[in-house]
Amino acid sequence: MGFIDIVLIGVGLSMDAFAVSVCKGLKMKVIDMRQCFVIALFFGVFQAFMPLAGYALSVSFVTYINAYSHWIAFGLLVIIGANMIRESVGDEEEEECGNASVGIKELILLAIATSIDALAVGVTFGSMGEKLQLPIGLSATLIGVITFVISMAGVFIGNGFGAKFKAKAEIAGGVILIMIGIKVVLEHFI
Repeated sequence: MGFIDIVLIGVGLSMDAFAVSVCKGLKMKVIDMRQCFVIALFFGVFQAFMPLAGYALSVSFVTYINAYSHWIAFGLLVIIGANMIRESVGDEEEEECGNASVGIKELILLAIATSIDALAVGVTFGSMGEKLQLPIGLSATLIGVITFVISMAGVFIGNGFGAKFKAKAEIAGGVILIMIGIKVVLEHFI
C-alpha cells in the first residue's frame, strides 16, 4: 500500500468528519475562522491518532493474523465502506448537526465518533507488515492532514451550499474504501 492508497484512504476516512463539518458550517451565519480551525484540528488530530492506536494493537497480534492479513484488510475496509454508504442513504434523521458553536467536550465526542473507522484501518495497517510501504507515522500524519483540510473545506461548503453534498460525500468515501479493500485482496493473489 503506497502513497496514493494512503491518500485515498485518508479521503475516504475523512468523509464522516466532512459531513459533521458541513453541518457546523450550515449553522454558522458567518464563517468564524477560529472555530473552523478548531473543528478541523480536532478531526485531523483524532483521525491521525486512531490509526496509530489500531496499529499498536495489531502489532501485538501480528503473528496470529499475518496469514489472513489480506482478508482482514479487505473485510474491515468493505465493512467500513458499506457502513458509510448505508448511513448516507438511510432514512434516519441525523441529529449530529446540532448547533453551530461547538464546545471542547462535544468536539472530542464528535472527533472520536468520526474516527473510529480509522482505528480499524490502523489494525489493517498493522496486519499488512511490509506491504505498507510508508511508515505508520507518516501514513497517520497524512490521514490527519487530509482530514484537517477536508474538514476545513466542509465548514465552508456547509456555510455556502447547504446539506446537499453530505450524503454524496459519505457515499464517495465508502466506495473509495471498498475499492481499496478489493485492491488489497487482488494484490495478494496477483
